[in-house]
Amino acid sequence: MTTIDTATDTSRVPWLAVSAVAVGTFTIVTSEMLPVGLLTPMGTALGVSPGVAGLTMSAPGLVAALSAPLLTVVAGRLDRRVVLVALMALLAGANLLAALSPSYAVMLTARVLVGVSIGGFWAFAASLAGRLVPERHIGRAAAMIAGGVSVASVLGVPAGTLILSMAGWRAAFVAVAVLAVAVMAGLALLLPPLPATRAVRPAELLGVWRDGPLRTVLVATALMVTGHFAAYTYIRPFLEQVSGAGPGLISLLLLAYGIAGVAGNFGAGAKAAHRPREVMAVLAILIAVSTAGLPLAGAFMLLLWGVSYGGVSVTGQLWVARAGGGEAGMAMLSSVFNAAIALGALLGGRIVDAASPSATMWFGAVLALLTAAYAGIWGRRTTIGS
Repeated sequence: MTTIDTATDTSRVPWLAVSAVAVGTFTIVTSEMLPVGLLTPMGTALGVSPGVAGLTMSAPGLVAALSAPLLTVVAGRLDRRVVLVALMALLAGANLLAALSPSYAVMLTARVLVGVSIGGFWAFAASLAGRLVPERHIGRAAAMIAGGVSVASVLGVPAGTLILSMAGWRAAFVAVAVLAVAVMAGLALLLPPLPATRAVRPAELLGVWRDGPLRTVLVATALMVTGHFAAYTYIRPFLEQVSGAGPGLISLLLLAYGIAGVAGNFGAGAKAAHRPREVMAVLAILIAVSTAGLPLAGAFMLLLWGVSYGGVSVTGQLWVARAGGGEAGMAMLSSVFNAAIALGALLGGRIVDAASPSATMWFGAVLALLTAAYAGIWGRRTTIGS
């Protein structure tokens, strides 16, 4: 049900609200990924090795996987606007704590709080498209909200690295904290009241896994995202060792990948609003082709990979919405997504150590093909039977 009256379809107000949520997703993903560009100086300042400092990246993802379903239950009947504003305030405080961290223990505590904000914000924000705009615009609104992820992957980490070079790593965390405060104000001013239609019970979260169509979305997402991050986490050593690319070329290629991902996000959103299962299967096939073909076609396949994976998040959200998952379904999707990120990076690391960076690309391709088969065959059965 749409909160904004369809009579105001042409008004800018609903789209300003959607934009505020989209900037919120950009902010949480930028915050999550920020240590990527700051790891070495941050670890040195806090007296830990780069490997130990890397826990500041994995911890938020694992905490987000747990907090998404938990916060959906704890929020009860609270107005979702209030919840989103509170989670953005938590993100601002967590980044400020990170900036002021006198020790690694305090930094890790700050990153755990970031994970709580990520899981909760995604769980609630992903279900808002249908409440903010008329039904015929849901695909576009969902693509805008999910687009914050793609834009953050293009601009977030480079912006943090730029601030690092100008003012130090602590200033980068302060900058994200300031952005979170601005987003918090924007959400408070631009979002309409979003009362909970009903409280989510713990049994509903388990019920998502007993629902055939919703279980299909979650399993397909787990396969796809695990395979993607097993390969993508180690794309830099692959490009260095297999393709022989230098630092400058790698930066350009990854920037092109990110821009392609933004395009893929909006392209998939336009189609997935009506046929999410089919779109997910096509995206999976394209990811399999691009990861398997990367050693042969190089840059072209990296662009295809970016376009394809850029559509995965919005397609999963629209699939859950179309299957009637509601907030419980979105919470479990957020949980599965974040857990799959951590699992994929872990498996990819084991494969790189045991074999080579090329092996992770083949592993990603195999899981993508399994996703396509599962979504295309089993997903069709559960849809027909539902």
